[in-house]
Amino acid sequence: MKKYLSAVMIATLAIACSPKEEETTVDYTTLSDAERLEVAKKIAHETIMVDGHVDLPYRMKVGGFTIQREILDVSVRTDGGDFDFPRTKEGGLDAPFMSIYIPAGLQSIPGASKALADSLIMMTERLTTTFPDKFAMAYSPADIEANFEKGIISLPLGMENGSGLEDDIANVEYFYKRGIRYITLTHGTDNLIGDASYDTTSTYGGLSEFGEQVVTEMNRVGIMVDLSHVSDNTFRDALSVSKAPIIASHSSVRKFTPGFERNMSDELIQAMAKNGGVMMINFGGSFIDSAYATGTAKVREHLVNYMVENNMSRTDSAFEAYAAEYVASNNPFPTVQRVADHIDHVKDLVGVEYIGLGSDFDGVGDSLPTGLKDVSMYPNLIAELLKRGYTREEIEKICYKNVFRVWKDVEDYAASQK
Repeated sequence: MKKYLSAVMIATLAIACSPKEEETTVDYTTLSDAERLEVAKKIAHETIMVDGHVDLPYRMKVGGFTIQREILDVSVRTDGGDFDFPRTKEGGLDAPFMSIYIPAGLQSIPGASKALADSLIMMTERLTTTFPDKFAMAYSPADIEANFEKGIISLPLGMENGSGLEDDIANVEYFYKRGIRYITLTHGTDNLIGDASYDTTSTYGGLSEFGEQVVTEMNRVGIMVDLSHVSDNTFRDALSVSKAPIIASHSSVRKFTPGFERNMSDELIQAMAKNGGVMMINFGGSFIDSAYATGTAKVREHLVNYMVENNMSRTDSAFEAYAAEYVASNNPFPTVQRVADHIDHVKDLVGVEYIGLGSDFDGVGDSLPTGLKDVSMYPNLIAELLKRGYTREEIEKICYKNVFRVWKDVEDYAASQK
């Protein structure tokens, strides 16, 4: 009797081939969901995966990280949060950019933003010295590739909020030497660099004069310019000043969230692509679907009314059971398919070469979509992309090749200035 290879076995064999050979060997869209997920897991573990934004350092600060691991130890599976070593390995994540997050409220206190940035960098470095078999710092694509070969999770650094530079242009080079490889120019409010998307003040109408100096200096030393969180005018101004490609480390498509300036309009996506940059898709519920906020508000209102009407508190076991059942039946969360919709839109608009992943894990609370609740679940997104006809080569571009291209271009430009 003849023995035939199952579709999943064929797909598994195809993964070992070159992308061109793979495409002629198997059509992933014909697999079952279960078979496709197995293929996705294999791709996730065989391919370098970069995530542009994970808020672990600030979570560790809030959670009380210590070398003695008394409170929060992400080398083992943790209760709560979206990131730890076991789940990272399960999901195939290799290089999460650690967000050195500076709350906008510190901007009014001289020296406070820089001090916090230094503290969070040191905290991240301690992870690598405390658990050197699990984590390592990474300051270049080459570092990530070397760590990947060793099976070690790379921890590149990005500063979220340029307020950490204070008012001193010399701090750009200072933070490059501290390991920062991108700086998000603004955050929740306008700062000395420029206007922020969440702030309606429009202090400068875009990038400030100091901000222009900052972008130029970032180009010179080799720090990627990150335009997540900036206003549209700041985005345009920064593109006109930057001599190297930019990134949006954790932004999504405004088409799906009309009026939400924090996301990128089609005009800005096209301008970013013309610049040669990369847009790294945010997974947060409010970033990927405008219906999420309305849905959660309705669920919250119902549960508050139910609690009052039945004279209950949030900690009553009966209320907790009812709430869990109600939320499950009236799920307000978007799904992994919605994240894929954003990727589809950017691909259709400008091409797959300008897309990356920027989850915002540990930074968007419990708003994450069904199927992408933590770092173990990247294969679910890969499986959905395979279902939609994406090739392995396209997925590799999204996972790391596109951001590596930008990063290397920024390095090359900086080298040319020396």
